Amino acid sequence: MPLVQVTLIEGRDTAVKSELIARLTDAVVETTGAPRASVRVILSEVPAEHWGVGGVPKSEMEDR
Repeated sequence: MPLVQVTLIEGRDTAVKSELIARLTDAVVETTGAPRASVRVILSEVPAEHWGVGGVPKSEMEDR
């Protein structure tokens, strides 16, 4: 049972997350030959203030 775990900064809408899950599943099936029903995808969302980039919380960066 392949398991793909993705950590994202929160804020993406449901449609985007659904598309990501579908495409990741397709990639796993195509590359490993695993049955689609056995593929698991877990999305973990982290608040921007808990995500550091270069020593600065992402929530404090201007290029968000």
